[in-house]
Amino acid sequence: MATAAAPMSELVRATGARQVRLVCGVILFAYVVSHFLNHALGNISVEAMEAGVYYHTLFWQFLPVSIIFYTAALSHMGLGIYALYQRRQFRWRTIEPLQLVLGLSIPALVMGHVIGVRLGYTLYDHQKLYPQELYLFFVAAPGRLWQMTILLLIAWVHGCIGIYFWLRLKPFFPRAAPYLLATAVLIPTLSLLGIYQGGRSIEIESDDRDWRAQNLGRRQVGTVAENNALDRIAGGLNAGYFGLLGLVLVARGVRAWRERRGGMIALSYGNGKTVRVPKGLSVLEASLRHNVPHASVCGGRARCSTCRIRVIGDHDALPTPSQREAFVLTRVGTADPSIRLACQLRPTSDLSFFQLFAPHTHSTDEASTSASIGQERYLVSLFVDMRGSTQLAEKRLPFDTVFIVNRFLGAVSQAVIENGGQPNQFVGDGMLALFGLSADPQTACRQALKAASGIGVHIDELNDLLSHDLREPIRFGIGIHGGEVIIGDIGYRDHVVFTALGDAVNVAARLQEMTKGLACEAVVSEEVRDNAGLAEDALPQQEVAIRGRDEPLAVRVVANARQLAALVDRSERVAA
Repeated sequence: MATAAAPMSELVRATGARQVRLVCGVILFAYVVSHFLNHALGNISVEAMEAGVYYHTLFWQFLPVSIIFYTAALSHMGLGIYALYQRRQFRWRTIEPLQLVLGLSIPALVMGHVIGVRLGYTLYDHQKLYPQELYLFFVAAPGRLWQMTILLLIAWVHGCIGIYFWLRLKPFFPRAAPYLLATAVLIPTLSLLGIYQGGRSIEIESDDRDWRAQNLGRRQVGTVAENNALDRIAGGLNAGYFGLLGLVLVARGVRAWRERRGGMIALSYGNGKTVRVPKGLSVLEASLRHNVPHASVCGGRARCSTCRIRVIGDHDALPTPSQREAFVLTRVGTADPSIRLACQLRPTSDLSFFQLFAPHTHSTDEASTSASIGQERYLVSLFVDMRGSTQLAEKRLPFDTVFIVNRFLGAVSQAVIENGGQPNQFVGDGMLALFGLSADPQTACRQALKAASGIGVHIDELNDLLSHDLREPIRFGIGIHGGEVIIGDIGYRDHVVFTALGDAVNVAARLQEMTKGLACEAVVSEEVRDNAGLAEDALPQQEVAIRGRDEPLAVRVVANARQLAALVDRSERVAA
């Protein structure tokens, strides 16, 4: 029970308002996609639209789904308004205020449609379906067609921006982006064309008296009095919504006034820089307000720890870390109470601190990509090291040693590149290779295992080539592990390299070191074996202790790395 409760407890700690808003947004976007696809059926016929809406409503009005949907809608709107109040710093890129403005405009634009259709059905049993709505837009009140078109485009763009912010750090996004873009353009285009085609059909059919009698009766569209009542309800709700937005803006002003009256506090950066800000601002917001460079890869969303600061002096008076801040600090192994996240800490008194990560302050003529400033991604790390290089150097001239080490690294790099990996770091006679920069996790794991096999083959060839000059054949050790890492440009000024940082990289290095004690050529984590789809009994398993980890790690011991390619091929045939 305790074991099962631990992941749930961690999930709760990791969940904040942003995560809830994201989940609600995904639910709403699923509804929008379903609705748009239904509109697209108008390119076939109005009858196809009516058939599609039957299944659409059958699903979305199923009671459990309906409860989830309306809860998500209210929660998403409420959290969006709360974000407007909470956000204190508005120096955003263009796309962020655009998303906010579009999102806040949706409730006002959709209110009349929701009240007219859903509440009209609930109160008066109106059956307003596609024929009635298309008649309204194309015959009775053409002006509303433009309002509905604007609403559809705003809802779609707002949702696409949210999906982009959610998926852009995912490992598959670079490969999926062209298809997602095509989908993002195709669906609304077909939807609007479907509405137009359906509307044109209704325009023609509405000239028929029998069609009007069948589709424009009291049960379908209601009476003038009923529709006026629905319009008044929609108008009242819109007035209430705009009033709520006004209250939020007033509350922001009152908060700013109270903070100024409550006094200013001094934030000292430990390098002689001091700024004065109102109480209530986070340290990161204060840095942005006063143009003080401050590292923050995730943009102040508490998804990384690069904005960490160490408080100088007494830290007992600091506000208690929020649930999200405590989760992030625990994830990075920080138990020191003087270390806090600048994006979450809102001091109420003077504070002195220094930043743990120096921000990049140099400029570049080229636009930085998301990977250059840091990106979360699932990667497979392969560490390989040449065995006996110290003894080799003792018995050879330095340039001869360099020649052999370079040939070794060349053979290793060739195997990595042939199997879709990227040689990343060369440290002495060892190398770190990364897999998954342009592949999904399963493919990355299989590529890494095949690369390990290829390393064995290429080193055999190198040993044959240098057999006349080597007293003993070149040996090697390989460690392979996969997991979420941060990739980006690391370094200073002109000495910047692209690499990966994270626990998964460190574990791969530890596994490589273990090949010496285990007398094998490779140690592969169970994570990689499972993702690659190798059979359970393909390789001997054991648990090993990893320095810095409380729990042992399940690994697979590979005596002969060359066998890995055959095991991967076998798993691929079974999967096929």
